[in-house]
Amino acid sequence: MKLIYIDPPYNTGHDFVYPDNFQDSIKNYLEITGQVEGGQKVSSNTEASGRFHTDWLNMMYPRLKLARSFLTHGGLIAISIGDREVASLRRLCDEIFHEECYKGMIIRTTGQTTGQDSGGLGASFDYVVVYSHDADAELSGLPLDDHDLERYEAEDAKGRFALWQLRKTGSNDRRADRPSMYYAVKSPDGDDVYPIGPSGYESCWRFDSKGYARLVAEDYIVWKKRPRGDGEQWWPYVKTYLEGRTKRPSPLWDDLDGSKKASIDLRGLMGGSVFSNPKPVDLVKRLMQVAPEPNKDGIVFDFFAGSGVCAHAVWDLNSEDGGSRRCVAVQLPEPLSEDEKAEQEAAAFCTRLGHSPNVAEVTKERLRRAGALIAGSKPLCGGDLGFRVFKLDSGNLEPWDPATKDVPSAIAKAVDNVKADRNDDDLVFDVLLKTGLDLCVPIESKKIAGKEVKSIGGGVLFTCFASKIKAADAEPLALGIVKWRDELAPANPKECRVVFRDSAFESDVAKSNLAAILKQHGFDEKLIASL
Repeated sequence: MKLIYIDPPYNTGHDFVYPDNFQDSIKNYLEITGQVEGGQKVSSNTEASGRFHTDWLNMMYPRLKLARSFLTHGGLIAISIGDREVASLRRLCDEIFHEECYKGMIIRTTGQTTGQDSGGLGASFDYVVVYSHDADAELSGLPLDDHDLERYEAEDAKGRFALWQLRKTGSNDRRADRPSMYYAVKSPDGDDVYPIGPSGYESCWRFDSKGYARLVAEDYIVWKKRPRGDGEQWWPYVKTYLEGRTKRPSPLWDDLDGSKKASIDLRGLMGGSVFSNPKPVDLVKRLMQVAPEPNKDGIVFDFFAGSGVCAHAVWDLNSEDGGSRRCVAVQLPEPLSEDEKAEQEAAAFCTRLGHSPNVAEVTKERLRRAGALIAGSKPLCGGDLGFRVFKLDSGNLEPWDPATKDVPSAIAKAVDNVKADRNDDDLVFDVLLKTGLDLCVPIESKKIAGKEVKSIGGGVLFTCFASKIKAADAEPLALGIVKWRDELAPANPKECRVVFRDSAFESDVAKSNLAAILKQHGFDEKLIASL
């Protein structure tokens, strides 16, 4: 992952906190999310609990530990958090990501002051803690705004430029700091000019003498007269061109829409208040912009997807800068109840649309509407506005039970081992996972010899999970797949895989004939498989 952005529970005493049971993850997951009978609703982590901070840290630690393994070299993780746990989060991230990988903490103005009845200072900010996978990763600069562009008013054959003092300013600007950069340069009058600071101290130039000579030869140096004492003095400046120019991001982000505006925007998109305290889309867009270069592609990961702001932001920024970023958003289908005041509107929203009332359905509906909004209002320069939804479940094949006493039944299940409630699409994505193919590759369907055949990834993989394949079907089915492969012309046709349902063949003859024909036409025998 190029960027991981998460907006986890702030541990205010009212948020949903995810309990963990790593002994039986699927069963635990299905019960907690209300997908099986007897599903439980997880209670809030109240301040009355003696393990108030510990419970939150125990929830966060394994997730952040796993998150680090997902980051690519040069990748970035950004975590939104409030006052209550920001110090704990810093210590946790120092341990997992290492202190030298800390890139800073963004202070984001929320646009409204909360906690006014607390007796202390109100809260008008929250934070985004930023770490990188590697200590030497450098954040990208931000695009210049209209105010920045005003400085680039001059222009020559190379483009628009601004003038910066040749003398170094700011920290480490004294002769003692950079002795090799203290030397005389010749003014237009032939006088020696040294880098002298405003109060008369010996300073230094931005470049050594060789670098200065190169700048002169390439017409980057401009001399201008400036007031000095009772008269004027020639003073050197260096041209800095606009093309490719960015600015270093500040830790104070007070120029973005606040939480109230984000809530209003989401309410307008969804037609009601279906999610509380969503983050602004522009916050995530800016985080993508400051990710280490190159930052217009790669995968953005959000495993506390909530309202779906991260995926929305990915599409929005792609439509603006022609990027090809993609997003993986993970959200537990936490049940919503119309009996709970804070959940009533969201639960009713899901019910009106015919969806199961849970948070994941809210996330998906937000993305459907965000995609339609972007498609209708912005020119899409790169990527697309589609998404696929995957749910955590057990495998598609019946496992063999070594303790069974009903051997005939067990043998029958082993022969036709696909679970009764699974369809062709379930099997296709099972194969994608097992072969390591991208879950978002294009999938096409076609009828061949009366059987539905799917081409995945432009012919990299073919599947046919028909329930019956007779001996007479083998030749037309095999030749049809060969013809389709040749039409698609994949880069490495000999590496194309073909997968069938093993129990579908009426006999070994049908299976061996089909495999033999495929092999004769260039398919590798090792890549012809069956479930």
